[in-house]
Amino acid sequence: MPSKAPKDGINESELRVGDPKTHAVGLPAVINSLRISFDQMGALRSAKTLMNVNQKKGFDCPGCAWPEGDKRHAAEFCENGAKAVAEEATKRKVPPEFFAEHSIAEMLEKDDYWLGQQGRLTHPMVLEAGDTHYRPISWDGAYNIIVEELAAMDSPDQAVFYTSGRTSNEAAFLYQLMVRGLGTNNLPDCSNMCHESSGSALTETLGIGKGTVSLDDVQGSDLIIVAGQNPGTNHPRMLTALERAKKNGATIVAVNPLPEAGLLRFDNPQTASGLLGTKFGGGTQLADDFLQIRLGGDQALFQGLGKYLLEQEEEHGNVFDHAFIRDYTDGLDSYLAEIRNTSWDEICFASGLTRAQIETTGARLIAAKSTVVCWAMGLTQHKHSVAMLRDVVNVLLLQGNMGRPGAGVCPVRGHSNVQGDRTMGIFERMPEAFHDKLDAEFGFASPRRHGFDTVNAIRAMRDSKVRVFMAMGGNFIRATPDSAVTEDALRNTELTVQVSTKLNKSHLVHGRRALILPALGRTDRDTQATGDQRVTVEDSMSAVHASQGRLEPPGPEVRSEVAIVCELAERLFTGESAPYRANAPQLDWIACRADYSLIRRHIENVIPGFEGFESKIKYGGGGFVLPNGPRDGRRFATATGKARFTANELDYPKVPEGRLILQTLRAHDQYNTTVYAKDDRYRGIYGGRRVVFVNEVDLAAAGFRDGDMVDMVSEYEDGVERRAESFRAVAYNTPVGCAAAYYPEANVLVPLDSVAKVSGTPTSKSVIIRLEAAAPATAAAAH
Repeated sequence: MPSKAPKDGINESELRVGDPKTHAVGLPAVINSLRISFDQMGALRSAKTLMNVNQKKGFDCPGCAWPEGDKRHAAEFCENGAKAVAEEATKRKVPPEFFAEHSIAEMLEKDDYWLGQQGRLTHPMVLEAGDTHYRPISWDGAYNIIVEELAAMDSPDQAVFYTSGRTSNEAAFLYQLMVRGLGTNNLPDCSNMCHESSGSALTETLGIGKGTVSLDDVQGSDLIIVAGQNPGTNHPRMLTALERAKKNGATIVAVNPLPEAGLLRFDNPQTASGLLGTKFGGGTQLADDFLQIRLGGDQALFQGLGKYLLEQEEEHGNVFDHAFIRDYTDGLDSYLAEIRNTSWDEICFASGLTRAQIETTGARLIAAKSTVVCWAMGLTQHKHSVAMLRDVVNVLLLQGNMGRPGAGVCPVRGHSNVQGDRTMGIFERMPEAFHDKLDAEFGFASPRRHGFDTVNAIRAMRDSKVRVFMAMGGNFIRATPDSAVTEDALRNTELTVQVSTKLNKSHLVHGRRALILPALGRTDRDTQATGDQRVTVEDSMSAVHASQGRLEPPGPEVRSEVAIVCELAERLFTGESAPYRANAPQLDWIACRADYSLIRRHIENVIPGFEGFESKIKYGGGGFVLPNGPRDGRRFATATGKARFTANELDYPKVPEGRLILQTLRAHDQYNTTVYAKDDRYRGIYGGRRVVFVNEVDLAAAGFRDGDMVDMVSEYEDGVERRAESFRAVAYNTPVGCAAAYYPEANVLVPLDSVAKVSGTPTSKSVIIRLEAAAPATAAAAH
């Protein structure tokens, strides 16, 4: 039998610190997966559900976006995937009676772990102005409130519509259509905070804002550089691909500030040797080299690699792919001039690496027949992230590592359909060609003025320029930077609407009025008027496939995201009294709710690559792969029609004396803002989360010791004090001058206005802080 929800949250006084692990997964991961699954779902429901995860006729994991191969294992999920499924398929429920028992003020005192553990939402709930408790409301009543508030706006731009990466292609397509039918492009999403820098850099240099490799490319590559990424926690199934690449002869170079267990050694639980573990001679060493980079120093590393390749080309020749450069690229001379003028001393200082380390990796590049560079948020959340990623592309272009087997760029997306949502039009700056197709398909004039991204949406709410905020999934308040500013911003609105599966902090920080609309998850059966429906998602490598849940929904009042959008849009656009009927998209919304294949028919008419959409997911087995110009035929849809070398001035965080540079990151028992349990066993943290990892040299220099209680205070040019109180200092193997702490607890330290150039991504990996002794009262409470 599954257990009841915990009465209490995380007690930081129970925090224990042990030794970090040197290898990932293995039997402990299996045991932890089963423990959490049985706890939330019970044994029978766990078995029924987990065997359908990532299967061709099953449902897509609600966790990460790592792709599946054509041949699937019976247990095609990882530890964190099992946790994500257990959280969604839990038998625990949050009915109206729960809200009657718990006031907003009481729940605000609870932590993220406690809130998420309570279970699935079952009824629409409303919080009227001045109320202390949510109360149940009918769906008609909820829609009427939304329509009323939207109709009262002076301008469509007074509404903001956020999207998380869990939303299906079908729901996302209709959601953006509804929003554009209202007359705004205010469509911020979680990608704004994560991989926007990747999209900006890759679109400019390669003509597509996505990766250019397939799973076969990764597994068949000669050299894989994994930079700014912790696959053991964030994308554990990637470890299997790296292991296969290793067995095929690949060399793997790990580039990261922390020596993460998943970058070093992998105990594959689907093999006997992996289950036996390292102690008994099992497992696979993944990284041949570990480059412990200084935070923000990755651009210096890749400029150093480019400089080394140039020096070897000039001395020995046969290093550059001259035919590829001549036929498919431009801008080489400007790039070479820039790296010639960058000194080795500055490269080494900025990266924190020795010249010998960089040259060793450079020699590996020369020896390799093909190279893939993988990365995640460690490269995307700095002020100079876009320039950094342009330099990643530069190094690959020098050797023609684009558009051939085993070579290319691999930005590893986080949430399971964040890439698909962008493909569907969830973006505040979609290209004109998309708008033209949308207008032709639906007979209306979509707005062309760019909308708010996530940071600009918060600024607009802060400045009282937004009346309505609606979130299609996610936990906006805990995913965003500058927590205190963001909370005040949301409270400036007239109405906040959260479409959610589980209770979270964003339900408790609200506008004058608030709605919670309970939605189906991936594991739930979605039955509409024409029968059971399937949805689709797109993974990190542009493969689209179907997803169909099998479990009974948590209650009859829970509706699919598609149904919620269709029913709301019907009230906004149709009928004599509809407030936005004048320029409404011409669509039978109720028919689309009844039959999702109708939505897919519209998608294939608007978005290139979806021709024959329905037949491909019905008869295509594992789905289909979208066109990718650089990968498919070395075609580059850039301003010049060629892949572009770029000249980028070397940049890196400048840290004042006595200060540290902080990165925020996930614990192992966490995915995005969802905290599954209390531990981070790979880093040796048990029973708590308020820790800051600091090199012992930096602790001593600041007058602290391992185990001391400290406050972190961020320092930014606006002079505002941002303080995270009562964190236990943990002496850890970080580069000198660098620190790390978990989000969302440390998000309060990230200034709203500190964003990446070009992309606008918050700089969550480049926060300048100082450490101060925690106040005795707060330190005692933490202990």
